[in-house]
This record gives sequence, C-alpha cells and structure tokens, in this order.
Amino acid sequence: MAEGSLFLAVSDTTPHLTWNVLADIAAIFQYQFMVNAYMAGTVVAVVAGAIGYFVVLRGSAFAAHALSHIGFAGATGAVVLGINPILGLLAFTMGSGTAIGALGNRLRSRDVTIGIVLAWTLGLGVLFISLYTGYAQEAYALLFGEILGISVGEVLVTGVVAGVALVALVVMYRPLLYSSVDQDLARAKGVPTVALSVAFMAVLALAVTDAVQVVGVLLIFALIVTPAAIAVRFTSRPGVAIATGVALALAFTWLGLAISYYSPHPVSFFITTLAFATYVAVRVAQAAPAWIRTLRTA
Repeated sequence: MAEGSLFLAVSDTTPHLTWNVLADIAAIFQYQFMVNAYMAGTVVAVVAGAIGYFVVLRGSAFAAHALSHIGFAGATGAVVLGINPILGLLAFTMGSGTAIGALGNRLRSRDVTIGIVLAWTLGLGVLFISLYTGYAQEAYALLFGEILGISVGEVLVTGVVAGVALVALVVMYRPLLYSSVDQDLARAKGVPTVALSVAFMAVLALAVTDAVQVVGVLLIFALIVTPAAIAVRFTSRPGVAIATGVALALAFTWLGLAISYYSPHPVSFFITTLAFATYVAVRVAQAAPAWIRTLRTA
C-alpha cells in the first residue's frame, strides 16, 4: 500500500486542517502508525544528521549515495530468499562500506570504480526482482521509503541500529575529525587512518540502512547529506555543525510527516522537497549580497 494512501485504510475521509493548531497536531498522533513513523523518523534523523557532517567533511557524499543503491541489491536478494529485506540491505551496505572504507585517502579518485559497481548492483537488484514470483512490495518500498508502514518491532530495530551507530560515532569522534580535516597529518601523527576509514564506512552503512526506511534508496541524500551541507555553510565549529545538521534533519522529517498526514502524497516527497528548498534558499541568501554588489558596480 502506498504510504500516501495508508490513512485511507483507517478512515474513509481525508483529514483536513482547521484553525485549531493544537487540535490539528493532536490529530496526527491519534493513530499508531503515525506514532511509529514519528519515533522511527526521529531516531533516523538524529543519526543521519550527526554522521552527515563527517560525510560532507570527508568528501564521501557519492560513496554514501552508492551504499544505499548497493544495499538495494541485498534487499531484493533477501526477498527472493524469503527473509527480511532489511537484513539483506544491511549485509550489502556493511560489506560494500568496509570495502570502500579500505580505499582510505584514495576514495576521491575511485568515483569511477564506485559508479561502475553501483550500476552493476542496481542491475542485480532488478534481476532479483524478476526472479521473485510474487509482488516484492517490501523491496520496492525501499526505493522510495515507506515510513508510514513501519511496525513497532521495526521501530525497535531502527532504534537499536541507530544506537550502535551513535555509540560508535562518539567513540571514534576525535580521531575521525582529525583524519577528516587532514588525513596526511593524522597519519603522520600515528592515527590509523585506513582502519578508521573502514570503521566510519561501517557506521555509515548502519545509518544508510536506517535512513532508507524513511526516504528510500533513491532519496538518501535528503537526510544524510543535505542537512550537513546546509550546516557547514553557517559554521566551521564541528559541534555546532553537527547539532545544526541534526536539528535540520529533524525539522525536515517532522514537517514532512505532518504535511503528508493532511495530503495524499508520499512522505519522502515532502522530506526531500523541504531539504532541497532549504538548501537552495540558503545558497541564494548567501550569494545575494555579492550579486547586488555586482549589479551596483556594473
């Protein structure tokens, strides 16, 4: 069932906004599926916003995007085998994340290789879908996210995975920040940069697996990259940038869920649109003074 039409399974009438804001907010949480969606979305947004800062700082945005697509092949393979697609997604993202992390400082020069593997794994995913005799709804849902269909059990799994990712990120925070700013200097100071890169990509794989349930494989940038990309435009202080990225990811997720409740359209569309619109607005606002000066001197 499409997430935008999920509410129709509960009620014959589409909810409408009123002038009573508090009543409208309360109405969102009257159904368990919305409560589950907000809990899972909150957890995912915190993890995605936190790890996204390091993804942007390390120039690993394409690698993060590739992980989600590679994981799709694992999810569809799991569907063919009759097991939970999240397990297949996690296995493929962890495996590929470890391999990509082993590239270390050569990662930026390996975009072509990553792109080739990415294209092949997407084709592999299509093959797995064709081999499945039924309708692989769960695998298809991973492409665009289906947070409104998440169960209480899946919320708990999401929380556990997110908890592991956050703890790992806290443990490696200082050496990871050091190597992300200047990997050559960090290596000279004795920081195990390759092992750290592998560990970081493994943690990123966990975050990707979590975020896929909210925005899907194809839209993963909305939560992992965009909030952090906006945050680093306002501050160079790591702690402030991470906090800002988390706050933005939470805002996009919460607003996206609220808007989708009163709309027949998918949650992932609203989350990605809010993220994109905010990023464009920030870029325009920061560039506007220079444009104005140019026009005045022309």
